Amino acid sequence: MRNTSARNTIFHTLAVAGAILAASMSAGPAAAQTTTFAASYNGAGVLGGSCGSTYNISGVEPSATGTYPVFIYMVGTSESYNNAAAMAAVNDMASKGYVAATVDYATSQFGNCSVLSSKSSCIFSPNSSVSAVSQLCSRAKADCSKGIVVAGFSQGSVLALLAKNYDARVQAAYGMGMSNVYSTYDLSSCVSNGNRTLQSDRLRAVDGERDNFAGGSQSAVQSSLQNVTGVTCKSGSYSCLTSNNSGWIIVKNTQVQDGSADHCYMRKSGDCLGSQSSLDSGWQSGTASWEMDPNLQWLTNFTTK
Repeated sequence: MRNTSARNTIFHTLAVAGAILAASMSAGPAAAQTTTFAASYNGAGVLGGSCGSTYNISGVEPSATGTYPVFIYMVGTSESYNNAAAMAAVNDMASKGYVAATVDYATSQFGNCSVLSSKSSCIFSPNSSVSAVSQLCSRAKADCSKGIVVAGFSQGSVLALLAKNYDARVQAAYGMGMSNVYSTYDLSSCVSNGNRTLQSDRLRAVDGERDNFAGGSQSAVQSSLQNVTGVTCKSGSYSCLTSNNSGWIIVKNTQVQDGSADHCYMRKSGDCLGSQSSLDSGWQSGTASWEMDPNLQWLTNFTTK
């Protein structure tokens, strides 16, 4: 009886230890410990110009010892720089081993190529100690020689697209609501493939099929995405990816919670009038090609650890 009891105790102990080990293994990268930080930088004003205004940076970085590549996110027009989508992306990339941050800028107005170029250059100037990229790259855990990757939404996606014009360490970009036209603004002279430094095979753009700024129909959105990425597929396509998965994706109305894949498809409801604080559950935590994590994971192919 004593031997049986002892064996049962041993088996129980081993089972508990195994369960704990399995749980820790299944948690994967998402369980990585991270630490938040805040900083500031000098950026351009609403109409562009010099880098004379102070803006906030909100970041998350791995807690573990070591140095890491950098990820920078920029929100869209009139959005809060640390809204739900921005922080979801920042936290995701920090868990993947990046010094990750969302940077504020003069979001209250859109602008032409000159204005947007000024905003992007103030964020990504490697020669200015007060630029956002310099503030981030100077952090003890940041090693920008391992690469910088960027992402953004709407106006922020254009700033991300232009980033490599100013900092050669920028390796790849992921844009949402990215277009060469935004209502009355035609940005072809600075964002069309061939008119900027970032090469086509380092860009992944994802727009909704009802994106009103790009024309409001699948055909208009496809035309715009092909212009920006330089990647072309047959008419009516919803995905056009190259061998390294650069290219573009169009989100269908049926794929989002509210049935409306508009410019702000990552929001839970209400199109762009919906709350910035509530996200489409699929975009936030799903694994489909148009959703957040697969696109952020794609960026990690272009940096070293």
